[in-house]
Amino acid sequence: MPLRIPDRLPAIDILKQENIFVMDDTRAHTQDIRPLKIVILNLMPLKITTETDLIRLLSNTPLQMDITFMKLKSHTPKNTPIEHMMMFYKDFDELKTQKFDGMIITGAPVEGLPFEEVTYWDEMKKIFEWARSHVHSTLYICWAAQAGLYYYYGIPKYPLEKKKFGVFEQRMIPERLPIFRGFDDSFYMPHSRHTEIHREDILRNENLTIIAEGEESGVSMVLARSGREFYVTGHLEYAPNTLDNEYRRDRNIRTDVELPRNYHHSDLQTVNREFLRPARIPMKGLSFAAAATVEAATSQVSGSTDDSRKVFAAVLELPPSFLARFESKENACAESRRVISDEDTFYRNI
Repeated sequence: MPLRIPDRLPAIDILKQENIFVMDDTRAHTQDIRPLKIVILNLMPLKITTETDLIRLLSNTPLQMDITFMKLKSHTPKNTPIEHMMMFYKDFDELKTQKFDGMIITGAPVEGLPFEEVTYWDEMKKIFEWARSHVHSTLYICWAAQAGLYYYYGIPKYPLEKKKFGVFEQRMIPERLPIFRGFDDSFYMPHSRHTEIHREDILRNENLTIIAEGEESGVSMVLARSGREFYVTGHLEYAPNTLDNEYRRDRNIRTDVELPRNYHHSDLQTVNREFLRPARIPMKGLSFAAAATVEAATSQVSGSTDDSRKVFAAVLELPPSFLARFESKENACAESRRVISDEDTFYRNI
């Protein structure tokens, strides 16, 4: 389906290589179609990666969508070029008079802090209130799910003894909800968090319904306001290599980092860990594009570690046309290209 996104957003070229139809603003203005208006408040540190992951997922519908990216005025990202933020994002104050069909609020790397100690908590509270009156349906992911449940319903979060990290089986509880159309009774969800919400707290609130949970991961999806609010404690938007990237990043900082559960091939316990690769994880619950990437790669692997590395390098490599397109464009695009390149260095240089 056509996704209408800002002109020259780096995700455009990546997704076109995956046969996902995206449409920039210039072309969309020539069509007389009322698209669904979706606003994304992207709080993740690697914003360009998250943009691409979310847009990839949103492509799995026949409806045209108009995507707007929101940023916080009270917080300046450290890992994304300021030029990128100025070109592709709008402050909440610029958008607060508009109404949207849907909103996505992502996770944020602040889960170790009490909500009131997060530097942008006051602005988040304003956005939460605004979403109730200006957005038809909102999806809260990971930290945003915990923050929304805390703000609206007083549900506390609890620290985990060790990070919940890996891909875990979930089961839906009320069957045949529209959001689960096409799902099996059980599906798989990546998790990457240091805190959790407790099932008992949710059950005590008559306004909340648990709609999916896992034996290992606990509560994974909560519904409120008859489907106008969804709280997801994991990351269904993650690409196949995201957990591996997080593992490598954390391993370079700390010595207590464990492998993500149910994710890498079992033989990686005995082979050189410099060459970890994503496993053939179950496809249910993942985006079709992400699932196809894993399927295409693993189906061609003969069992050789060298062969599998080459396949993943080919599947996940940025296309040359993407790099060439922005050589003479604005600094924002050049900087965005550099950030994506840094993220994919491992796969492009294997």
